[in-house]
Amino acid sequence: MHTVYLVCTVVAAVFAAAAALVDVVRAEWVRTNMKQYGIPEWTLYPLAAIKAVGALGLLVGLAIPPLALAAALGLTIYFLLAVATILRARCYSDLAYPMPYLLTAAASAALFAV
Repeated sequence: MHTVYLVCTVVAAVFAAAAALVDVVRAEWVRTNMKQYGIPEWTLYPLAAIKAVGALGLLVGLAIPPLALAAALGLTIYFLLAVATILRARCYSDLAYPMPYLLTAAASAALFAV
């Protein structure tokens, strides 16, 4: 297994798990942002579950490679949709938040085949 892929995948998993945790604890700044984006607050737990499952999929995928690719692609799509949601709400200053998550998930998917 390529070292760069391994490190990138673990970092992507940690990032996704951290993002899920922020949703679970319902941080005030997250709830405020969700309101600005027009997303109902009740969606925090389902969104946290998606991120947590993605993080788990990345880690388990180190032993079962197709699962890692599926998780990386799923998280990439998830964070692309987060960017689209922010753009739709015209909250351009918030675009920096999802970028590390998006980039690490996309890098994990891209490095999968290397």
